Amino acid sequence: MTTATTDERTLEELQRDHGPALLSFLLGLTYGDRQRAEDLAQETLVRAWLHPEAFDDAYASIRPWLFTVARRLAIDARRSRLARPTEIGDGVLAVTPDPADATATAEAALDVRAAVRGLSPEHRAVLVRLYFHGLTVNEAAVELGIPAGTVKSRSHYALRQLGRSLPGYRPPRRAGVARPRAGAPQ
Repeated sequence: MTTATTDERTLEELQRDHGPALLSFLLGLTYGDRQRAEDLAQETLVRAWLHPEAFDDAYASIRPWLFTVARRLAIDARRSRLARPTEIGDGVLAVTPDPADATATAEAALDVRAAVRGLSPEHRAVLVRLYFHGLTVNEAAVELGIPAGTVKSRSHYALRQLGRSLPGYRPPRRAGVARPRAGAPQ
């Protein structure tokens, strides 16, 4: 069983008559990505080759059919790209430390310890209780004998200081205080 396809001469005419407009349309749909637009135009022409019935006299012009197919292909391609995780280049992998590399981990730990030692005793005491002991803000406040607001403030300024001391460190966007544990009194 052979499948009917569009003849070569008709496809040449289609490409000549509608190719530039189709590519222009697809460039708009791909935000100017010429390579992607050309791929989609080629796939659209393959669909025209596989569907000779689209050339029947029932249509005044083949262009609406072509543009509909092209638009649907562009939508499918975009959905497919969004469904996959973002790919990263080799450059990112080259500078990303290997988690199994004990040297990099030890070096990072030394950097953090040195930066924490550079904090004032008050700021260091707050961070130790919140991040190393896992206390809530209220628990740290009781243990240190200071108001909870002071614990939050010292934590904020200590994290900012660490951010300046540690290259590549970015403090959390929100206040960097420990989250209360489940069932812990506030």
